[in-house]
Amino acid sequence: MNSKNYHKASAKLKTAFVSTAGRLMLTQKSPDEILGEFFSDVQMQQVFGDGKTFIDLVPKKRLSALKKEYELVRLDPNFVLADFVKQHYYELSPEKAEIRLNNYPQGMNAREHVTWLWDHLVRTVHKSKGTLFALPYPYIVPGGRFEEQFYWDSYFVMLGLAADKKWDIIYGMLRNYIFMADKFGFIPTANRTYFTSRSQPPFFAMIIRLLSTKRNKTLLYTESLPTLLNEYGFWMKGKKLLDKSKSVAVHKRLVRMPDGEFLNRYFDNKTTPRPEMLRDDVKATKSDKHLTHGKVFLDLRAAAESGWDFSSRWFLKVNDISTIHTTDFVQIDLNCLMYISELTIANGYRALFQPLLAIKYRKQAEKRAEAIRKYMWSESEGWFVDYDIEKQNLSQSVTLAGVFALYASVATEKQASKIAERLERDFLKSGGLVTTLVENGQQWDSPNGWAPLQWVAIVGLKNYGFDELAEKVRIAWMKTIELVYEHEGKMIEKYNVVKPGKLGGGGEYAVQDGFGWTNGVYAALYDKLDEWL
Repeated sequence: MNSKNYHKASAKLKTAFVSTAGRLMLTQKSPDEILGEFFSDVQMQQVFGDGKTFIDLVPKKRLSALKKEYELVRLDPNFVLADFVKQHYYELSPEKAEIRLNNYPQGMNAREHVTWLWDHLVRTVHKSKGTLFALPYPYIVPGGRFEEQFYWDSYFVMLGLAADKKWDIIYGMLRNYIFMADKFGFIPTANRTYFTSRSQPPFFAMIIRLLSTKRNKTLLYTESLPTLLNEYGFWMKGKKLLDKSKSVAVHKRLVRMPDGEFLNRYFDNKTTPRPEMLRDDVKATKSDKHLTHGKVFLDLRAAAESGWDFSSRWFLKVNDISTIHTTDFVQIDLNCLMYISELTIANGYRALFQPLLAIKYRKQAEKRAEAIRKYMWSESEGWFVDYDIEKQNLSQSVTLAGVFALYASVATEKQASKIAERLERDFLKSGGLVTTLVENGQQWDSPNGWAPLQWVAIVGLKNYGFDELAEKVRIAWMKTIELVYEHEGKMIEKYNVVKPGKLGGGGEYAVQDGFGWTNGVYAALYDKLDEWL
Protein backbone atom coordinates (compact mmCIF):
# COMPACT_ATOMS: atom_id res chain seq x y z
CA MET A 1 0.00 0.00 0.00
CA ASN A 2 1.60 3.28 -1.08
CA SER A 3 1.55 6.40 1.09
CA LYS A 4 -1.22 8.10 -0.89
CA ASN A 5 -3.55 5.11 -0.66
CA TYR A 6 -2.70 4.63 3.00
CA HIS A 7 -3.66 8.18 3.93
CA LYS A 8 -6.83 7.93 1.85
CA ALA A 9 -7.82 4.69 3.58
CA SER A 10 -6.98 6.13 6.99
CA ALA A 11 -9.08 9.24 6.42
CA LYS A 12 -12.05 7.15 5.29
CA LEU A 13 -11.63 4.79 8.22
CA LYS A 14 -11.43 7.54 10.84
CA THR A 15 -14.64 9.10 9.52
CA ALA A 16 -16.48 5.79 9.75
CA PHE A 17 -14.81 4.90 13.01
CA VAL A 18 -16.30 7.81 14.91
CA SER A 19 -19.75 6.21 14.63
CA THR A 20 -18.62 2.79 15.84
CA ALA A 21 -16.00 3.51 18.50
CA GLY A 22 -18.55 4.67 21.06
CA ARG A 23 -20.47 1.39 21.05
CA LEU A 24 -17.47 -0.78 20.29
CA MET A 25 -16.68 -1.71 23.86
CA LEU A 26 -20.28 -2.38 24.91
CA THR A 27 -19.98 -5.97 23.61
CA GLN A 28 -16.81 -7.15 25.32
CA LYS A 29 -18.25 -10.52 26.32
CA SER A 30 -16.87 -13.51 24.51
CA PRO A 31 -19.38 -15.72 22.60
CA ASP A 32 -18.83 -18.63 24.98
CA GLU A 33 -20.11 -16.47 27.84
CA ILE A 34 -23.29 -15.58 25.95
CA LEU A 35 -24.06 -18.74 23.99
CA GLY A 36 -23.38 -21.21 26.77
CA GLU A 37 -24.20 -24.79 25.82
CA PHE A 38 -24.64 -24.00 22.13
CA PHE A 39 -21.09 -22.74 21.94
CA SER A 40 -19.61 -25.66 23.85
CA ASP A 41 -21.58 -28.15 21.74
CA VAL A 42 -20.17 -26.73 18.50
CA GLN A 43 -16.62 -26.78 19.83
CA MET A 44 -16.74 -30.13 21.60
CA GLN A 45 -18.38 -31.87 18.63
CA GLN A 46 -15.81 -30.34 16.27
CA VAL A 47 -18.25 -28.89 13.78
CA PHE A 48 -15.08 -27.18 12.52
CA GLY A 49 -11.67 -28.81 12.64
CA ASP A 50 -10.12 -25.64 14.03
CA GLY A 51 -11.87 -24.18 17.07
CA LYS A 52 -10.89 -20.66 16.03
CA THR A 53 -12.97 -20.95 12.87
CA PHE A 54 -16.32 -20.97 14.67
CA ILE A 55 -15.61 -18.19 17.13
CA ASP A 56 -14.45 -15.96 14.28
CA LEU A 57 -17.65 -16.40 12.26
CA VAL A 58 -20.10 -13.49 12.12
CA PRO A 59 -23.62 -14.36 13.38
CA LYS A 60 -26.71 -13.22 11.47
CA LYS A 61 -28.61 -12.29 14.63
CA ARG A 62 -27.97 -11.33 18.24
CA LEU A 63 -26.24 -14.06 20.20
CA SER A 64 -28.85 -13.97 22.96
CA ALA A 65 -31.59 -14.66 20.39
CA LEU A 66 -29.47 -17.35 18.79
CA LYS A 67 -29.06 -19.07 22.14
CA LYS A 68 -32.81 -19.12 22.77
CA GLU A 69 -33.53 -20.52 19.33
CA TYR A 70 -30.94 -23.23 19.79
CA GLU A 71 -32.48 -24.31 23.09
CA LEU A 72 -35.80 -24.85 21.30
CA VAL A 73 -34.80 -26.43 17.98
CA ARG A 74 -32.17 -28.80 19.41
CA LEU A 75 -35.03 -30.89 20.80
CA ASP A 76 -36.16 -31.75 17.27
CA PRO A 77 -35.08 -35.36 16.53
CA ASN A 78 -34.00 -34.26 13.03
CA PHE A 79 -31.82 -31.42 14.33
CA VAL A 80 -28.33 -31.22 12.80
CA LEU A 81 -25.91 -28.93 14.62
CA ALA A 82 -23.71 -28.21 11.59
CA ASP A 83 -26.76 -27.17 9.54
CA PHE A 84 -27.92 -24.86 12.33
CA VAL A 85 -24.54 -23.14 12.39
CA LYS A 86 -24.48 -22.78 8.62
CA GLN A 87 -27.97 -21.27 8.68
CA HIS A 88 -27.20 -18.67 11.34
CA TYR A 89 -23.65 -17.57 10.49
CA TYR A 90 -22.11 -15.89 7.49
CA GLU A 91 -19.47 -17.85 5.64
CA LEU A 92 -15.82 -16.95 6.00
CA SER A 93 -14.88 -13.84 4.07
CA PRO A 94 -12.56 -14.20 1.06
CA GLU A 95 -9.88 -12.43 3.13
CA LYS A 96 -9.74 -15.45 5.41
CA ALA A 97 -8.71 -17.79 2.63
CA GLU A 98 -5.10 -18.85 2.53
CA ILE A 99 -2.87 -17.08 0.01
CA ARG A 100 -2.44 -19.90 -2.45
CA LEU A 101 0.76 -20.85 -4.20
CA ASN A 102 -0.74 -20.49 -7.68
CA ASN A 103 -1.68 -16.87 -6.89
CA TYR A 104 1.91 -15.87 -6.28
CA PRO A 105 3.69 -13.91 -9.00
CA GLN A 106 6.44 -16.04 -10.49
CA GLY A 107 10.13 -15.28 -10.46
CA MET A 108 10.38 -13.43 -7.15
CA ASN A 109 13.03 -14.27 -4.59
CA ALA A 110 12.08 -14.52 -0.92
CA ARG A 111 12.94 -10.89 -0.15
CA GLU A 112 10.86 -9.59 -3.05
CA HIS A 113 8.05 -11.90 -1.98
CA VAL A 114 7.96 -10.27 1.46
CA THR A 115 7.50 -6.83 -0.08
CA TRP A 116 4.74 -8.20 -2.30
CA LEU A 117 2.98 -9.78 0.69
CA TRP A 118 2.34 -6.58 2.65
CA ASP A 119 -0.56 -5.52 0.43
CA HIS A 120 -2.10 -8.98 0.89
CA LEU A 121 -1.76 -8.95 4.67
CA VAL A 122 -3.05 -5.44 5.34
CA ARG A 123 -6.54 -5.15 6.85
CA THR A 124 -8.84 -2.18 7.32
CA VAL A 125 -11.57 -2.95 9.86
CA HIS A 126 -13.86 0.09 10.12
CA LYS A 127 -16.82 -1.76 11.63
CA SER A 128 -16.89 -4.39 14.35
CA LYS A 129 -18.09 -7.76 13.10
CA GLY A 130 -18.74 -10.69 15.38
CA THR A 131 -15.78 -11.07 17.73
CA LEU A 132 -13.51 -8.82 15.64
CA PHE A 133 -13.60 -5.23 16.81
CA ALA A 134 -12.72 -2.21 14.74
CA LEU A 135 -9.45 -0.32 14.95
CA PRO A 136 -8.86 3.24 13.74
CA TYR A 137 -5.95 2.46 11.40
CA PRO A 138 -5.03 -0.26 8.89
CA TYR A 139 -2.85 -3.06 10.25
CA ILE A 140 -0.90 -6.11 9.12
CA VAL A 141 -2.15 -9.57 10.08
CA PRO A 142 0.08 -12.62 10.53
CA GLY A 143 -1.82 -14.61 7.88
CA GLY A 144 -3.61 -17.95 7.67
CA ARG A 145 -6.08 -18.39 10.55
CA PHE A 146 -4.93 -15.13 12.13
CA GLU A 147 -6.88 -12.09 10.93
CA GLU A 148 -6.14 -9.82 13.86
CA GLN A 149 -3.47 -7.33 14.93
CA PHE A 150 -1.58 -9.57 17.32
CA TYR A 151 0.46 -7.81 19.94
CA TRP A 152 3.95 -9.28 20.06
CA ASP A 153 3.73 -10.44 16.44
CA SER A 154 3.33 -6.82 15.41
CA TYR A 155 6.75 -5.66 16.57
CA PHE A 156 8.49 -8.26 14.41
CA VAL A 157 6.16 -7.48 11.51
CA MET A 158 7.15 -3.83 11.92
CA LEU A 159 10.82 -4.68 11.46
CA GLY A 160 10.02 -5.78 7.92
CA LEU A 161 7.76 -2.80 7.33
CA ALA A 162 10.64 -0.58 8.43
CA ALA A 163 12.94 -2.36 5.98
CA ASP A 164 10.44 -1.56 3.24
CA LYS A 165 10.03 2.01 4.55
CA LYS A 166 6.33 1.60 5.34
CA TRP A 167 6.49 3.88 8.35
CA ASP A 168 2.91 5.10 7.99
CA ILE A 169 1.56 1.61 8.63
CA ILE A 170 3.89 1.15 11.60
CA TYR A 171 2.67 4.42 13.09
CA GLY A 172 -0.95 3.48 12.48
CA MET A 173 -0.47 0.15 14.25
CA LEU A 174 1.06 1.95 17.22
CA ARG A 175 -1.99 4.24 17.27
CA ASN A 176 -4.20 1.14 17.28
CA TYR A 177 -2.43 -0.03 20.43
CA ILE A 178 -2.90 3.37 22.03
CA PHE A 179 -6.60 3.06 21.22
CA MET A 180 -6.88 -0.45 22.70
CA ALA A 181 -4.94 0.45 25.83
CA ASP A 182 -7.19 3.47 26.34
CA LYS A 183 -10.33 1.33 26.08
CA PHE A 184 -9.20 -1.76 27.98
CA GLY A 185 -6.57 -0.44 30.36
CA PHE A 186 -3.92 -2.62 28.69
CA ILE A 187 -2.95 -3.98 25.28
CA PRO A 188 -4.88 -7.25 24.69
CA THR A 189 -3.54 -10.21 22.74
CA ALA A 190 -5.39 -9.02 19.63
CA ASN A 191 -8.55 -7.18 18.54
CA ARG A 192 -10.98 -10.02 19.32
CA THR A 193 -13.46 -9.95 22.20
CA TYR A 194 -12.23 -13.34 23.40
CA PHE A 195 -8.65 -12.07 23.66
CA THR A 196 -9.41 -9.23 26.08
CA SER A 197 -8.65 -11.13 29.29
CA ARG A 198 -4.93 -11.33 28.59
CA SER A 199 -2.05 -9.54 26.93
CA GLN A 200 1.15 -10.85 25.31
CA PRO A 201 4.89 -10.20 25.81
CA PRO A 202 5.04 -6.39 26.28
CA PHE A 203 6.80 -5.11 23.17
CA PHE A 204 5.15 -1.67 23.14
CA ALA A 205 8.37 -0.07 24.39
CA MET A 206 10.27 -1.65 21.49
CA ILE A 207 7.70 -0.32 19.04
CA ILE A 208 8.33 3.17 20.43
CA ARG A 209 12.08 2.67 20.09
CA LEU A 210 11.65 1.55 16.49
CA LEU A 211 9.53 4.56 15.59
CA SER A 212 11.89 6.91 17.41
CA THR A 213 14.44 6.30 14.66
CA LYS A 214 12.16 8.15 12.24
CA ARG A 215 9.86 10.43 14.26
CA ASN A 216 10.37 13.40 16.56
CA LYS A 217 11.04 11.84 19.97
CA THR A 218 9.33 14.57 21.97
CA LEU A 219 6.14 14.24 19.95
CA LEU A 220 6.33 10.45 19.96
CA TYR A 221 6.72 10.24 23.74
CA THR A 222 4.03 12.86 24.30
CA GLU A 223 1.61 10.64 22.45
CA SER A 224 2.76 7.18 23.56
CA LEU A 225 4.09 7.59 27.12
CA PRO A 226 0.59 7.48 28.70
CA THR A 227 0.00 4.10 27.03
CA LEU A 228 3.40 2.84 28.14
CA LEU A 229 2.56 3.84 31.72
CA ASN A 230 -0.89 2.30 31.36
CA GLU A 231 0.61 -0.98 30.28
CA TYR A 232 3.21 -0.85 33.04
CA GLY A 233 0.43 -0.36 35.58
CA PHE A 234 -1.39 -3.38 34.19
CA TRP A 235 1.59 -5.65 34.79
CA MET A 236 2.40 -4.10 38.18
CA LYS A 237 -1.17 -4.04 39.51
CA GLY A 238 -1.52 -5.20 43.10
CA LYS A 239 1.72 -3.85 44.52
CA LYS A 240 -0.07 -2.36 47.52
CA LEU A 241 -1.98 -5.56 48.16
CA LEU A 242 1.01 -7.83 48.53
CA ASP A 243 2.30 -8.61 51.99
CA LYS A 244 5.33 -6.68 53.20
CA SER A 245 6.87 -9.81 54.68
CA LYS A 246 9.86 -11.49 53.08
CA SER A 247 7.83 -14.46 51.92
CA VAL A 248 6.84 -14.75 48.28
CA ALA A 249 3.41 -13.29 47.52
CA VAL A 250 1.52 -13.08 44.24
CA HIS A 251 -1.28 -11.02 42.80
CA LYS A 252 -2.29 -11.56 39.18
CA ARG A 253 0.83 -10.72 37.14
CA LEU A 254 2.92 -9.38 40.02
CA VAL A 255 5.18 -11.41 42.31
CA ARG A 256 6.88 -10.27 45.50
CA MET A 257 10.16 -12.17 45.73
CA PRO A 258 11.66 -13.59 48.98
CA ASP A 259 13.72 -10.48 49.71
CA GLY A 260 10.99 -8.00 48.76
CA GLU A 261 11.80 -7.39 45.08
CA PHE A 262 8.94 -7.20 42.58
CA LEU A 263 9.01 -9.26 39.39
CA ASN A 264 6.31 -10.40 36.96
CA ARG A 265 4.66 -13.53 35.64
CA TYR A 266 2.23 -14.35 32.84
CA PHE A 267 -1.40 -14.67 33.86
CA ASP A 268 -4.98 -14.37 32.59
CA ASN A 269 -8.07 -12.79 34.09
CA LYS A 270 -10.18 -15.91 33.52
CA THR A 271 -10.02 -19.53 34.68
CA THR A 272 -12.19 -21.13 31.99
CA PRO A 273 -11.13 -22.97 28.82
CA ARG A 274 -9.97 -20.70 26.00
CA PRO A 275 -13.10 -20.46 23.82
CA GLU A 276 -11.11 -20.60 20.57
CA MET A 277 -9.53 -23.89 21.70
CA LEU A 278 -12.20 -25.14 24.10
CA ARG A 279 -12.07 -28.79 23.11
CA ASP A 280 -8.28 -28.91 23.39
CA ASP A 281 -8.29 -27.27 26.82
CA VAL A 282 -10.95 -29.60 28.17
CA LYS A 283 -9.02 -32.54 26.75
CA ALA A 284 -5.91 -31.37 28.59
CA THR A 285 -7.67 -31.97 31.92
CA LYS A 286 -8.94 -35.46 31.12
CA SER A 287 -5.81 -37.41 31.97
CA ASP A 288 -6.22 -36.85 35.73
CA LYS A 289 -9.65 -36.62 37.33
CA HIS A 290 -8.09 -35.10 40.45
CA LEU A 291 -6.76 -32.03 38.64
CA THR A 292 -8.04 -28.63 39.69
CA HIS A 293 -9.44 -27.72 36.28
CA GLY A 294 -9.64 -23.99 36.94
CA LYS A 295 -5.91 -23.88 37.64
CA VAL A 296 -5.12 -25.89 34.51
CA PHE A 297 -7.27 -23.57 32.39
CA LEU A 298 -5.57 -20.54 33.96
CA ASP A 299 -2.14 -21.97 33.21
CA LEU A 300 -3.13 -22.76 29.61
CA ARG A 301 -4.35 -19.18 29.23
CA ALA A 302 -1.19 -17.81 30.86
CA ALA A 303 0.93 -19.80 28.42
CA ALA A 304 -1.10 -18.21 25.62
CA GLU A 305 -0.28 -14.79 27.08
CA SER A 306 3.40 -15.73 27.03
CA GLY A 307 3.17 -16.52 23.31
CA TRP A 308 4.73 -19.95 24.00
CA ASP A 309 1.57 -22.00 23.55
CA PHE A 310 2.69 -24.65 24.20
CA SER A 311 6.07 -25.82 25.43
CA SER A 312 7.72 -28.27 27.83
CA ARG A 313 8.94 -25.07 29.46
CA TRP A 314 5.61 -24.99 31.33
CA PHE A 315 5.18 -28.69 32.14
CA LEU A 316 6.09 -30.66 35.26
CA LYS A 317 6.30 -33.71 32.99
CA VAL A 318 7.73 -32.70 29.62
CA ASN A 319 5.34 -34.89 27.63
CA ASP A 320 2.16 -34.15 29.60
CA ILE A 321 0.32 -30.88 28.98
CA SER A 322 -2.03 -31.60 31.89
CA THR A 323 0.93 -30.87 34.19
CA ILE A 324 1.17 -27.31 32.93
CA HIS A 325 1.88 -24.73 35.65
CA THR A 326 2.77 -21.52 33.83
CA THR A 327 1.63 -19.20 36.62
CA ASP A 328 4.05 -20.84 39.07
CA PHE A 329 6.97 -19.14 37.28
CA VAL A 330 8.55 -15.74 37.16
CA GLN A 331 9.60 -15.68 33.50
CA ILE A 332 12.95 -14.48 32.22
CA ASP A 333 11.70 -13.08 28.90
CA LEU A 334 8.83 -11.16 30.48
CA ASN A 335 11.02 -9.53 33.11
CA CYS A 336 13.65 -8.54 30.56
CA LEU A 337 10.91 -6.85 28.53
CA MET A 338 9.63 -5.13 31.69
CA TYR A 339 13.17 -3.87 32.28
CA ILE A 340 13.18 -2.41 28.77
CA SER A 341 9.78 -0.82 29.47
CA GLU A 342 11.08 0.83 32.64
CA LEU A 343 14.10 2.22 30.80
CA THR A 344 11.85 3.45 27.98
CA ILE A 345 9.56 5.19 30.46
CA ALA A 346 12.63 6.85 31.96
CA ASN A 347 13.75 7.93 28.47
CA GLY A 348 10.28 9.28 27.81
CA TYR A 349 10.27 11.41 30.94
CA ARG A 350 13.75 12.66 30.11
CA ALA A 351 12.60 13.63 26.61
CA LEU A 352 9.68 15.49 28.21
CA PHE A 353 12.04 17.32 30.66
CA GLN A 354 10.89 15.54 33.81
CA PRO A 355 14.23 14.40 35.29
CA LEU A 356 12.94 13.25 38.70
CA LEU A 357 10.49 10.81 37.15
CA ALA A 358 13.18 9.70 34.72
CA ILE A 359 15.48 8.90 37.66
CA LYS A 360 12.66 7.05 39.46
CA TYR A 361 12.04 4.62 36.60
CA ARG A 362 15.70 4.16 35.83
CA LYS A 363 16.26 3.10 39.43
CA GLN A 364 13.34 0.67 39.19
CA ALA A 365 14.91 -0.78 36.05
CA GLU A 366 18.25 -1.18 37.84
CA LYS A 367 16.54 -2.98 40.74
CA ARG A 368 14.81 -5.32 38.32
CA ALA A 369 18.06 -6.11 36.51
CA GLU A 370 19.67 -6.97 39.85
CA ALA A 371 16.72 -9.21 40.76
CA ILE A 372 16.88 -10.97 37.37
CA ARG A 373 20.56 -11.74 37.88
CA LYS A 374 19.92 -12.81 41.49
CA TYR A 375 16.96 -15.13 40.98
CA MET A 376 17.14 -16.29 37.37
CA TRP A 377 20.78 -17.01 36.61
CA SER A 378 21.83 -20.66 36.80
CA GLU A 379 25.58 -20.95 37.24
CA SER A 380 25.49 -24.71 36.71
CA GLU A 381 23.58 -24.36 33.42
CA GLY A 382 25.38 -21.22 32.29
CA TRP A 383 21.98 -19.83 31.37
CA PHE A 384 19.09 -17.63 32.48
CA VAL A 385 15.97 -19.64 33.33
CA ASP A 386 12.53 -19.04 34.83
CA TYR A 387 12.15 -18.93 38.61
CA ASP A 388 9.74 -21.40 40.22
CA ILE A 389 7.66 -19.45 42.73
CA GLU A 390 6.23 -22.51 44.46
CA LYS A 391 9.53 -24.33 44.94
CA GLN A 392 11.49 -21.08 45.33
CA ASN A 393 14.27 -22.28 43.07
CA LEU A 394 15.26 -22.29 39.41
CA SER A 395 13.31 -24.07 36.72
CA GLN A 396 14.94 -27.15 35.26
CA SER A 397 13.83 -26.11 31.77
CA VAL A 398 16.60 -24.51 29.70
CA THR A 399 15.06 -22.66 26.77
CA LEU A 400 15.87 -20.02 24.19
CA ALA A 401 13.98 -17.51 26.35
CA GLY A 402 17.27 -17.14 28.23
CA VAL A 403 18.73 -15.00 25.43
CA PHE A 404 16.36 -12.18 26.40
CA ALA A 405 18.93 -11.36 29.08
CA LEU A 406 21.32 -10.45 26.25
CA TYR A 407 18.60 -8.67 24.26
CA ALA A 408 17.80 -6.43 27.25
CA SER A 409 21.50 -6.16 28.24
CA VAL A 410 20.91 -7.29 31.83
CA ALA A 411 23.52 -10.08 31.76
CA THR A 412 27.05 -9.46 33.00
CA GLU A 413 29.90 -9.89 30.52
CA LYS A 414 30.82 -13.19 32.17
CA GLN A 415 27.25 -14.45 31.98
CA ALA A 416 26.98 -13.34 28.35
CA SER A 417 30.10 -15.34 27.47
CA LYS A 418 28.64 -18.48 29.00
CA ILE A 419 25.34 -17.96 27.21
CA ALA A 420 27.07 -17.46 23.86
CA GLU A 421 29.13 -20.62 24.41
CA ARG A 422 26.12 -22.75 25.22
CA LEU A 423 23.96 -21.17 22.54
CA GLU A 424 26.43 -22.27 19.89
CA ARG A 425 26.99 -25.69 21.43
CA ASP A 426 23.41 -26.75 22.20
CA PHE A 427 20.90 -24.49 20.48
CA LEU A 428 22.46 -23.63 17.12
CA LYS A 429 21.47 -26.20 14.52
CA SER A 430 22.14 -26.19 10.81
CA GLY A 431 18.90 -24.27 10.21
CA GLY A 432 19.04 -21.77 13.07
CA LEU A 433 18.30 -21.76 16.79
CA VAL A 434 16.07 -24.44 18.23
CA THR A 435 13.52 -23.24 20.80
CA THR A 436 14.19 -25.83 23.52
CA LEU A 437 16.29 -28.96 23.96
CA VAL A 438 13.19 -31.14 24.34
CA GLU A 439 11.28 -32.81 21.50
CA ASN A 440 7.74 -33.65 22.59
CA GLY A 441 5.41 -32.62 19.76
CA GLN A 442 4.68 -29.15 21.14
CA GLN A 443 5.28 -26.31 18.70
CA TRP A 444 7.47 -24.25 21.08
CA ASP A 445 9.91 -27.12 21.48
CA SER A 446 12.51 -28.87 19.36
CA PRO A 447 12.89 -29.17 16.41
CA ASN A 448 11.09 -25.89 15.75
CA GLY A 449 12.67 -22.49 15.32
CA TRP A 450 10.72 -19.23 15.42
CA ALA A 451 11.55 -15.91 13.77
CA PRO A 452 11.16 -13.66 16.85
CA LEU A 453 13.57 -15.73 18.92
CA GLN A 454 16.18 -15.69 16.14
CA TRP A 455 15.96 -11.90 16.09
CA VAL A 456 16.18 -11.59 19.87
CA ALA A 457 19.24 -13.85 19.93
CA ILE A 458 21.02 -12.08 17.08
CA VAL A 459 20.46 -8.62 18.57
CA GLY A 460 21.40 -9.91 22.02
CA LEU A 461 24.66 -11.41 20.78
CA LYS A 462 25.56 -8.17 19.03
CA ASN A 463 24.87 -6.23 22.22
CA TYR A 464 27.82 -8.07 23.79
CA GLY A 465 30.13 -8.09 20.80
CA PHE A 466 29.53 -11.68 19.66
CA ASP A 467 29.14 -10.53 16.07
CA GLU A 468 30.61 -13.66 14.50
CA LEU A 469 28.17 -15.97 16.28
CA ALA A 470 25.30 -13.60 15.51
CA GLU A 471 26.20 -13.83 11.83
CA LYS A 472 26.25 -17.64 12.01
CA VAL A 473 22.73 -17.60 13.40
CA ARG A 474 21.59 -15.09 10.77
CA ILE A 475 23.00 -17.08 7.87
CA ALA A 476 21.60 -20.40 9.14
CA TRP A 477 18.11 -18.94 9.65
CA MET A 478 18.08 -17.12 6.31
CA LYS A 479 19.04 -20.30 4.48
CA THR A 480 16.19 -22.16 6.17
CA ILE A 481 13.67 -19.53 5.09
CA GLU A 482 14.99 -19.50 1.54
CA LEU A 483 15.08 -23.29 1.27
CA VAL A 484 11.42 -23.65 2.26
CA TYR A 485 10.46 -20.74 0.01
CA GLU A 486 12.27 -22.39 -2.90
CA HIS A 487 10.36 -25.65 -2.35
CA GLU A 488 6.97 -24.34 -1.15
CA GLY A 489 6.80 -20.83 -2.59
CA LYS A 490 5.68 -19.32 0.70
CA MET A 491 6.68 -17.97 4.10
CA ILE A 492 5.43 -19.96 7.07
CA GLU A 493 4.93 -19.51 10.80
CA LYS A 494 7.64 -21.83 12.15
CA TYR A 495 10.45 -23.95 10.74
CA ASN A 496 12.26 -27.19 11.45
CA VAL A 497 15.80 -25.98 12.15
CA VAL A 498 17.20 -29.44 12.83
CA LYS A 499 16.33 -30.59 9.32
CA PRO A 500 16.25 -27.39 7.20
CA GLY A 501 13.75 -27.53 4.38
CA LYS A 502 11.12 -29.31 6.44
CA LEU A 503 8.14 -27.39 7.77
CA GLY A 504 7.77 -26.80 11.48
CA GLY A 505 5.27 -29.04 13.21
CA GLY A 506 3.35 -29.74 16.40
CA GLY A 507 0.86 -27.52 18.13
CA GLU A 508 -2.90 -27.12 17.99
CA TYR A 509 -3.30 -26.26 14.31
CA ALA A 510 -1.69 -26.73 10.91
CA VAL A 511 1.37 -24.72 9.89
CA GLN A 512 0.19 -21.28 8.80
CA ASP A 513 1.02 -19.52 5.56
CA GLY A 514 1.62 -15.78 5.44
CA PHE A 515 3.50 -15.17 7.66
CA GLY A 516 3.79 -11.88 9.50
CA TRP A 517 6.74 -12.16 11.83
CA THR A 518 8.69 -14.48 9.55
CA ASN A 519 8.37 -11.87 6.82
CA GLY A 520 9.38 -9.04 9.13
CA VAL A 521 12.43 -10.70 10.61
CA TYR A 522 13.59 -12.09 7.28
CA ALA A 523 13.41 -8.68 5.59
CA ALA A 524 15.15 -6.98 8.52
CA LEU A 525 17.95 -9.56 8.57
CA TYR A 526 18.26 -9.51 4.79
CA ASP A 527 18.65 -5.72 4.88
CA LYS A 528 20.74 -5.98 8.09
CA LEU A 529 18.53 -3.65 10.09
CA ASP A 530 19.98 -5.22 13.23
CA GLU A 531 23.02 -3.03 12.65
CA TRP A 532 21.10 0.16 13.40
CA LEU A 533 18.31 -0.91 15.74
